Amino acid sequence: MSTAANTKDGISIRVMAEKDYSGVKLFMQEQFFTDEPLSRSTGEQVHLQNEKESDEYHLSMIREGTCLIATDENQGGSIVGYVLAGPQYPEDMEKHRKEAAEMEQHTWGRICRLLSKIELEANLFERYGISKALYSHMTSVGASMRGKGLGSRLAATLMEVGRAKGYPLMVAYCTSYYSARQKEALGMECIHSLCYADYKDDQGRVIFTPAAPHTHARIMVIKL
Repeated sequence: MSTAANTKDGISIRVMAEKDYSGVKLFMQEQFFTDEPLSRSTGEQVHLQNEKESDEYHLSMIREGTCLIATDENQGGSIVGYVLAGPQYPEDMEKHRKEAAEMEQHTWGRICRLLSKIELEANLFERYGISKALYSHMTSVGASMRGKGLGSRLAATLMEVGRAKGYPLMVAYCTSYYSARQKEALGMECIHSLCYADYKDDQGRVIFTPAAPHTHARIMVIKL
């Protein structure tokens, strides 16, 4: 059995296949976007924003063999969590900046602009002298499974996948206080952060006002 496939307490984690994506997308809509602090704070239907481009991006990551799915074997193999992750290269920073700048003034566009800003400020590739990193893009665990260590298992399994594939570093952009705290417990270090209260539009208005305790976006990294 490969390191990316493991079962504990009836919950199996394995590498995601393209055929899994339709189920993962539905789970994402029901669990991720209703819970991610910035999406939740706006009340917009964020899962419908930039949908086609997001689907293409997610499928490209799945094809890399760097995405994971968690299923409950006691519930007929139903999805209880996932992580979408993929390679990131130095040239992607400028690509993300351009894409974010061209997006509409909806929540997903604003989130992408914030993430691009902190990505450019952190400048991982120069900071660590690397030419690629494993980017943990989106992690979600079903409400019924929270607090049971599944998010940590997914992140730890992804680190194993990254090592096996020769990635020198794994990075995650955490918009949630809880996701950053969980990744910190796994040995990931915060190398850059942005306080939401300080992130304003041209008129000086704060762009994101998520509920407490979500006060910062953080870039978390670990050397693999």
